Amino acid sequence: MVVVVVAALISLGLGILLASTIMRKTIIRKSQHILREAASEAEVLKKEKILQAREKFLQLKAEHEVFVAEKNEKVNQAESRLKQKESSFSQKMEELQRKQSEVNTIRENLNTQLEILNKKQAELEKSHKQQLEQLETISGLSAQEAKLQLVEVLKVEAQSDAQSFIKEIMEEAKLSAGREARKLVVQALQRTATEVAIENSVSVFPIESDEIKGRIIGREGRNIRALEAATGVEIIVDDTPEAIILSGFDPVRREVARLSLHKLVTDGRIHPARIEEVVAKTQKQIDQEIIEIGKRTTIDLGIHGMHHELVRLVGKMKYRSSYGQNLLQHSREVANLAATMAAELGLNPKIAKRAALLHDIGKVPDNEPELPHAILGMKLAEKYKEKPEVCNAIGSHHDEVEMESLISPIIQICDAISGARPGARREVVESYIKRLNDLEELALSYPGVVKTYAIQAGRELRVIVGSEKITDAEAEQISQDLSKKIQTEMTYPGQIKITVIRETRAVAYAK
Repeated sequence: MVVVVVAALISLGLGILLASTIMRKTIIRKSQHILREAASEAEVLKKEKILQAREKFLQLKAEHEVFVAEKNEKVNQAESRLKQKESSFSQKMEELQRKQSEVNTIRENLNTQLEILNKKQAELEKSHKQQLEQLETISGLSAQEAKLQLVEVLKVEAQSDAQSFIKEIMEEAKLSAGREARKLVVQALQRTATEVAIENSVSVFPIESDEIKGRIIGREGRNIRALEAATGVEIIVDDTPEAIILSGFDPVRREVARLSLHKLVTDGRIHPARIEEVVAKTQKQIDQEIIEIGKRTTIDLGIHGMHHELVRLVGKMKYRSSYGQNLLQHSREVANLAATMAAELGLNPKIAKRAALLHDIGKVPDNEPELPHAILGMKLAEKYKEKPEVCNAIGSHHDEVEMESLISPIIQICDAISGARPGARREVVESYIKRLNDLEELALSYPGVVKTYAIQAGRELRVIVGSEKITDAEAEQISQDLSKKIQTEMTYPGQIKITVIRETRAVAYAK
């Protein structure tokens, strides 16, 4: 039994030993195979790396050759430019040397000529001295005495020539000044467009039916009395169909009455207490609207920094009129005209526009002092710290004070232009025609006058006289006498130009 076990163990040991030997050989064979594959792959990889390194080397070599070629090209170009500059510099040096040589030659020539000139000058002075001595001997006068006599003669001739020259310049300046002035006025008028506004002393309030008239009058007339007392406007309720007349010299009051009536009629509640309440609210509304109008006007004209009280008075001008011309429209027109003229004359257009807007501010004061409106406007402007030239232009536009700056006559001229242009102020047609007829008849009353024509809306009177009856001096005298007679006997806006025409005509007929 033991033998069998021993034999089994020996057999088992031999089997294990044999299996391990076989396994070791197998592992060795696999290891050798792996080593051979690894060596083969390493050889392939080595060849690939060598090829890549060779390609990289070739690429770098090619890039280096290109870089070297570019550098060489730049070096060659720089050398070429340097050679060109050297050549140009050499040429300039040669040119400079040549010019220097020419300058030296010219200098030598000039020195030679200068020596000759000095010699001739000395000879000329000697000859001149000899001639003077001979002249003094012949004339019996010294050179100084002869010079004084010559100066006196030349002085008299120069004075005569100067007077003649000054007279020509003055005449030319007058013609040029008149032409430039007309051109300036025409340009200013062409650039300024203003609406023609006509104001009346009454306003018409339309109503839907005549039944509302009874409600406005009220029981025993209490409503209309309350409305007249609150607004200060006379309310005329007559037979005019579907209309009520509001009469009053103050346009602000008429506007308050018109708006109050509109609110009362629209609301339907018309009684004294309600009337007073509506009128008070409307008055506040009008006051605010006046301020807004003043602000809008200053903004439209580009005027800034004006005192708020002056702005309020500017807005109040909308409800004032002068000879039927709306005061605010007139002031805006004068401002635009003045700015245009000031710019053409090289003056400050902003100051001119400011003075022009405020020139009639004295017509809309809150109280009514006994002062001309120009003086009152100047005092208001001074009170609210306006510039001295603005204040002077306001006060002098009707010659109440002396003009102190060039802005003042511009404001006066533009005010006259705005007031005298056709359509600016209301004038009854009959009185307008009568004024023109009176002008023509007044001129016809002079002896020797053949025809008269009132033109330019009565601002110019042309008088044609007979050349055989009137001389040039008499024609001039007629124009002077006629202007004085018109000033004393007639009333007219602006000014009237009197032109007396005298001409001689020679007529013949070829048959």
